[in-house]
Parts: sequence; structure tokens; C-alpha cells
Amino acid sequence: MSKTWAVFKRELGGYFVTPVAYVFIVIFLFVTGVFTFQLGSFFERGQADLRPFFDFHPWLYLFLIPAISMRLWAEERKQGTIELLMTLPVPMASAVAGKFLAAWAFAGVALALTFPIWITVNVLGSPDNGVIVASYIGSLLMAGGFLAVGSFVSATTKNQVIAFVVSVVICFGFLIAGFSPVMGFFSGWAPQAVLDAISGFSFLTHFDAISRGVIDVRDLIFFGSLIVVFLFANAVVIEQKKA
Repeated sequence: MSKTWAVFKRELGGYFVTPVAYVFIVIFLFVTGVFTFQLGSFFERGQADLRPFFDFHPWLYLFLIPAISMRLWAEERKQGTIELLMTLPVPMASAVAGKFLAAWAFAGVALALTFPIWITVNVLGSPDNGVIVASYIGSLLMAGGFLAVGSFVSATTKNQVIAFVVSVVICFGFLIAGFSPVMGFFSGWAPQAVLDAISGFSFLTHFDAISRGVIDVRDLIFFGSLIVVFLFANAVVIEQKKA
């Protein structure tokens, strides 16, 4: 854990020594504001909840989270610093976990800075704050899922642009897995068990359940296992590249 913590501090500090982190946070806050108040009609709805705020998170993360994850390993490989990292007395698991947790913490900071809208909805009405807390938890878990996918893709290439595009495509597949056009494509020939499995991989389905205030163990297991699987694949790819 101490070595994971060392990698975590190194990576998290690296985000804030360049303007990139601040630009990302400003863009994230600006876009969430536009989506919530303009597209989501926050005031026009006349309801004391944050549904217009959280409903757009999956689509925001689809592009913003890969922008964070694309540099995790691709930049290390491009600059040749991955060889230096691998020569340090740091286990592969600690390196992968430390870099992922730093990126996840950075995404969490950006999400936490949206707290003024929570204050706003409490000033204007009497919302169910338990549902809002659950929605924040679900949003953070979904961000972790996107980051795990992006981290794995970043480990497979030296090009950050390729890592970004491939991550967006894979994450988009996870988002629309439960949509009727996708299910209709498989329904003609795939058995019901396969259809249920495909539908179960939908980020939207699991996030929507949590954002309604229902924190189901199955949803937590889904995001947790997804993160573990992709981080394991990440470590395997790095080991192969190192060899």
C-alpha cells in the first residue's frame, strides 16, 4: 500500500503542475452548467431535484474521461519514462492501481466542485438529499469504470489520440448496450441468456438505478468487477510490453 500511495501522490501531483488539469476542470464545470440549465431546463421544470444534472453525466464522461485516461500509459511509453518506472522497486499492481486511483481522484475533485448546484437546489426547494448523495456515488463509480477502460486502452498504444478514440468507442458500446437497437440486433438469433448478459453491461442501466436512490449491491459489484478486470488487463499488457 505504501508503494501504491507513492505512485498515487506522484501522479496526482503531476496533474496540477500543468494547466491541463485546470482547463479540464473549467471545461467540465462549464459544460455541466450548460447541460443542466439550458438543455436540462433546470429552472423551468420547477422540481427540487438534480435529475437534469445527473442525466447528462454518462454522455459527458464519454468524452471527458477518455481525455484524462489517454495519457496514463501512452505518454509514459512515448517519452520512454515507462522503462524508468518499471526499474523502480514498485510492483506492477501498485503502479497500475496508483495511476488509476490518481486519475479517479482527479475526476472526483472535478465532480466535487459541482457542489454549488446542490446548494442551489436546497435553497430553492426541499430535495431528497439521500437520492442526490446516491447519484454522486453512482456518478463517481461510472467515472471509475470509464477510467479503467481508458487506462487499459492507453497501455496498448503510444499515441494518445488513438487511445482517446478507441476508449470513446469502447465506452460508447458500454453505454448503449441496453438500448433497443442493440438488443434488436441480437434478439433474432442470440439466446435469452446472451441478451440478458449484453443488457447487464449497460452503464446507463446501472447508473440510472443508483441515481434514483437505490444502491443495489449488484450495481456496486458490476462497477467494481469492471474496474478490477480492466486494471488486471492493463497490468497484463504492461508486463507484455516490458518483456
